[in-house]
Amino acid sequence: MIIGLVSILLLVFFLPLLLKPVEKNLEMFLFIMGFLAAIISGVWNTSLFVKAAMDPIYISLTVLLAGLLFRWYQEPLEKSIRSLSRKMPYPIFIGSVTIVLGLVSSVITAIIAALVLVLIVTTLHLDRQSEIRFVILSCFSIGLGAALTPLGEPLSTIAISKLNEDFFFLVRLIGPEVFAALLIFGTLAALLVSPPKIGKRTMRVERSSETYEEILVRSLKIYFFIAGLTFLGAGFEPLINQYFLDLNSKFLYWINMISAVLDNATLTAAEVSPAMNHITIRSILIGLLMSGGMMIPGNIPNIIAANKLQISSKEWAMFGFPLGLVMMLVFFFAFLLTSR
Repeated sequence: MIIGLVSILLLVFFLPLLLKPVEKNLEMFLFIMGFLAAIISGVWNTSLFVKAAMDPIYISLTVLLAGLLFRWYQEPLEKSIRSLSRKMPYPIFIGSVTIVLGLVSSVITAIIAALVLVLIVTTLHLDRQSEIRFVILSCFSIGLGAALTPLGEPLSTIAISKLNEDFFFLVRLIGPEVFAALLIFGTLAALLVSPPKIGKRTMRVERSSETYEEILVRSLKIYFFIAGLTFLGAGFEPLINQYFLDLNSKFLYWINMISAVLDNATLTAAEVSPAMNHITIRSILIGLLMSGGMMIPGNIPNIIAANKLQISSKEWAMFGFPLGLVMMLVFFFAFLLTSR
């Protein structure tokens, strides 16, 4: 079982980077890998099938509805975005968008925040390098900010439920770290994202308006992506329960880099316990959240933005992985200093 699951984990990490057909069909690839992981670990049953079939429905319908609304109201929304970007100094505008999307994602959900990000990017017509940097920095921000309340994403909902805590518990627990990270990502966006060249038309203009078929196809891809993550999480849970749960929180922090390709909500469900002290819980959650932006499968905002904006796994990993690694190092040393 162990060899099989480790092999699947390595395939999930590297095949999207190495093979174009896998990269172009990432959602179905993850679905197949998740199905195989569930079979290998012996957790495949009717209950898991029903859960994998039901879990993606809300997210897929949300993506479908938001896609339709953005298509119907695209022109006035784009005018508002362009107007706002012209009234503010460009670095301040870009940095503010990155920070604000992270903050509001805890209320409007990470999915809606990601779709708003896509609309902003398609309106601005950035050069390719700036576009990729802006999207990845904003997705890091969204993934972290959404964890502040149970409304934002499944990880926070599960954490609050397992710990039997109130609505604002995670704001108190990881709020300072999340707010600091949002400021860092906003500052990096202001520094690293170049303004669009006046008069320069890009491919983004041609792709800014989606057909109904494209909106529907994206929603279906998201459905299979979430179902695949459900299978992957269930398939790896026995391995996590057997080998990871008794580890020191500092080791768990780094091992949770597997959140770059696995469902962090499932890892939260497996790792977090009311018996843990708050320092340990904070370390686990920040490790999961920070690594979630490293690669496309790590978080639902990543897959939505990458799918719509045609960002490849290699393009994402070249900027996202080192960025996430540096941020994890920064917060790891911060935890060491504050826990003394």
